[in-house]
Amino acid sequence: MTERPFNVLFLCTGNSARSIIAEAILNKVGAGKFRAFSAGSQPKGRVHPQALRLLQDLGHDTSGFRSKSWSEFADPGAPVMDFVFTVCDNAAGESCPLWPGQPMTAHWGVPDPAEATGKPAEIALAFKDAYRMLNQRIGIFAALPVRSLDRLSLQKRVDEIGRTKEPAATAGNPA
Repeated sequence: MTERPFNVLFLCTGNSARSIIAEAILNKVGAGKFRAFSAGSQPKGRVHPQALRLLQDLGHDTSGFRSKSWSEFADPGAPVMDFVFTVCDNAAGESCPLWPGQPMTAHWGVPDPAEATGKPAEIALAFKDAYRMLNQRIGIFAALPVRSLDRLSLQKRVDEIGRTKEPAATAGNPA
């Protein structure tokens, strides 16, 4: 019997950039082991165009992305989540719905690239930095031996991932 993939929900307030980027990364690097979703407490109703552009440029399929409410994942019939990660500080402080199945949770805060201002190159860099941070954290998470760790050890590891720091982008190190 094949074991089902672990369901992972990435949450942010607007569900327009960071949580969408995280969903794309995990669905690519964790294919077969994880199935990622994203949602927001106050969804913007659209995915940020710069997030879509970056993901497309990096070879991610963006056809199914949409900004949606986290309530969709608390409704009867929604996929049962194994993990729920907040990727913005606002969502981390909000009262989340009760998730069926008592998923493991952690906060993996990343600066909001949708708030970036300045020249187009500066805004693009903010999105690349968010992608880089999320990619690093998700890569570490996807490599964990999830099925062989006890719940306490696994919780400690996912909490530690949220504290992972990465240096800012350099000219020779694009996303």
